[in-house]
Amino acid sequence: MTGHVLKFLGETRLELGPVGEAHGNWRSGRDESNGLWLVLDKTGSSVNTISEDVIRELDDHIAAAEADKPAALVIRSAKQAGFAAGADITGFESMTDQGAADLLRQAHDVLDRIEALPCPTICVVHGAALGAGFELALACDYRIATPGASFGFPEVQLGLHPGLGGTFRLPALIDPTDAMTMMLTGKTAHTRRAKSQGIADAVVEERHVAGAIAAARDGKIERQTPGLKSRAFSFDQARSLAARQMRGKTEEKAPKEHYPAPHALIDLWEEHGDDRKAMQKAEIDSFARLLETETSKNLRRVFFLQQSLKDAGRGDDGIVHVHVIGAGAMGAEIAAIAAIKGKIVTLGDIETDPLGKAVRTAAKICEAKHLSGPETRDALDRLMPDPHGYGLAHADLVIEAASEEQEIKEKIFKGLKGKLKKDAILVTNTSSLSVDDLASAAPAKSRFAGLHYFNPVSKIDLVEVVKGSATNDKTASRLAAYCGATGKLPALVTDYPGFVVNRALVPYMLEAMVLMDEGVPKEVIDTAAIRFGMPMGPVTLADQVGLDIGLHVAESLAESLDTSMPPISDDLRSRVDKGELGKKTGKGFYDWSDGTPHPDADMEHAPDDLTDRLILPMLNACAEVLRKGVARDADQLDAAMIFATGWAPFRGGPMHYAKARGIPDITKRLTDLESAHGPRFAPDPGWSDLG
Repeated sequence: MTGHVLKFLGETRLELGPVGEAHGNWRSGRDESNGLWLVLDKTGSSVNTISEDVIRELDDHIAAAEADKPAALVIRSAKQAGFAAGADITGFESMTDQGAADLLRQAHDVLDRIEALPCPTICVVHGAALGAGFELALACDYRIATPGASFGFPEVQLGLHPGLGGTFRLPALIDPTDAMTMMLTGKTAHTRRAKSQGIADAVVEERHVAGAIAAARDGKIERQTPGLKSRAFSFDQARSLAARQMRGKTEEKAPKEHYPAPHALIDLWEEHGDDRKAMQKAEIDSFARLLETETSKNLRRVFFLQQSLKDAGRGDDGIVHVHVIGAGAMGAEIAAIAAIKGKIVTLGDIETDPLGKAVRTAAKICEAKHLSGPETRDALDRLMPDPHGYGLAHADLVIEAASEEQEIKEKIFKGLKGKLKKDAILVTNTSSLSVDDLASAAPAKSRFAGLHYFNPVSKIDLVEVVKGSATNDKTASRLAAYCGATGKLPALVTDYPGFVVNRALVPYMLEAMVLMDEGVPKEVIDTAAIRFGMPMGPVTLADQVGLDIGLHVAESLAESLDTSMPPISDDLRSRVDKGELGKKTGKGFYDWSDGTPHPDADMEHAPDDLTDRLILPMLNACAEVLRKGVARDADQLDAAMIFATGWAPFRGGPMHYAKARGIPDITKRLTDLESAHGPRFAPDPGWSDLG
């Protein structure tokens, strides 16, 4: 049976050998060939993590193997979710650097002893082997992967680098530059790439795992051996040259001032890449030091913020069939993601051409997400173009993704009366219109809400679930669970102009245009924002969003808010009138014909208050939405801004940054800017509640 049929009938049965019930976090047993099976089954969790107790128990099992040598050692996971999600970082906060170093040394000893066992050691990987889980796999002689397996080192996203031997075991196994790229970027090697790189020695279907283990035990699977390139990097000069190139590329995307971990990794490899023992000691010491940096503390905070959003999306949504109205860029991606995640999707549009384009878009998203051929076929089978709207009568959830015009949306909603099934939820994908205003045209106000997706939907995980004043709690909960079921991070917010994210972003972009009107070059403005830590400057962002959309949202907020906003630039209006809308037309404030602009301007003559003029209006807007109760709390707001906009994650989010800098300093600076530039900088009254 093929994998997708097995999943339909039930979870794929994993080959776990002779193991019985778990004693602690591991199941163990010996098969008839005297092969020792150690199966990780983390207690009280649906996923495996590598924690102190997991390593301690593994130590005992390896000691037993050393005393009574098996014919082979097999390590794998009992969790359907995958092999291991990495280290359990919940205990990192309480560790001193010395405590962390001691714990790492103990873990290294266990992995070194696995590596030294005189019998073949075989790791079977299904799903993801990440971080410490990947390092455990690297300590084995063979890695057998099943389709869909993936390997990666995401530690850089936590302000760290691998700490359990990854820095020397992976470069010794595969092309060292490929290994360093994986560690420096956090990119994952999926099944096919893992096999071609030499990370996986074999890829087999689950039903053939036992046979592959026997082949590895008998030496019938060829192991990866270091190639010529690996030997070349044993010379200091070769590593030094490569390290210089790596530093340059890394500095462009992750400046050392803000992200020290990748630069520390390059230093380790350059200095100790030819000496495993020295590399091992240096890796441990460096990892322990990085744990104490503000960057790592803030990035670990971001990890837990992400977990809190995931928790908000847990539960049964009760949604099987989704109907999307509008097959434009947003509607097509919303439909594609739902179909990929297992929903039956009908997609309607008044034109047929966008429907065909939407199916092609879905196929590209499947490819980008590394879906297999059968998985792509199944996803596309679930996505049905529906020009006549037949799916409306069967849909549990109807998502309107038409153009951002209130009259058009209201006309659509009025036309749905009598066409929806009982208890169906209707949502609007609006970025600026009031959910409460639109609800007046909806068939059932209690089952009407907003789902504000961000473009591109396939890459930005955050979704604002906008609860109107009449939206009932059951609807809001089901929508949050729907976001979770489709791989999105739900932020439940209340109806307010711009909601949370756009309320904060619009002043940022408009202030940049005021600065341009004052004569500050756009490249200088964008460079200031990038050096603060934003993923792109406000002018580039405006072009990326679309100047027409930005203008519409700005006008909507200016009409709806009771606080002052930056004036809307005449230049912005002129460009929209001329059709210079940014990236989608090839020209906006920037010329996009050569791709995304990457400004890096000389800041010698930049205004002294430039960065604060860009960043503090965002913080002020955040204080406002907290005061108004639009966001649940400061943590949810920080998470929304980070996962929707990429807001300087190493700073922990806008409100975390404000508190770290000091609320009195923020309000004083805003008061100074108000005196210099006008009432739009007046500190929001909500700051008094945050001090």
